[in-house]
Amino acid sequence: MIDPRQTSEACARNRVPILEVLRVAFAHTTRVVEVGAGTGEHAVFFAGGLPHLLWQATDVAAHLPGIAAWRDAMNLPNLPAPLELDVDAPVWPADTADGVFTANTLHIMSWYSVRRFFDGVGRVLSPDGILVIYGPFSNGGEHTAASNARFDAFLRARDPRSGVRDWIAVDTLARGQGLSLCDDHVMPANNRMLIWRRNL
Repeated sequence: MIDPRQTSEACARNRVPILEVLRVAFAHTTRVVEVGAGTGEHAVFFAGGLPHLLWQATDVAAHLPGIAAWRDAMNLPNLPAPLELDVDAPVWPADTADGVFTANTLHIMSWYSVRRFFDGVGRVLSPDGILVIYGPFSNGGEHTAASNARFDAFLRARDPRSGVRDWIAVDTLARGQGLSLCDDHVMPANNRMLIWRRNL
């Protein structure tokens, strides 16, 4: 039988430093929705490292079998079955959460979908909830590293709708949902973790 679990080299490299930040950011969080769980490796690693909360992995239908296989293999009590989620949909399957997390997703979405992502966060995130986004960002239209500029060119050549996002533009969308930037962590490989708190 073929093992449906997929692996990601990027996940293996970044999961430990991400978890270190999440331990603080989600210290008082009870339910996190992960948007775009991908292979599912982040979900099992973070659920295992944050046993005080429920970690709800979501993604498009094509990725759910791999995520479910990782979940079944690890058998964690705080990691329920993954849910299908399309960020463009007007209704998300997760109704409420006091934490939302996504990693390496905004640059592969169209800007339309990035806007719909924040609309969805606005619908599900509870008052005083936390949003955490990991990935590469530009700053005022300027790339912060040559590797990010090359990555942006690669993304746009593959799909002109995608690309490394400017954190200022992203923050504008977050503020439109009642979120205030409360932390900005420099991460390995020229990535950042941006953390917002909802104040409604």
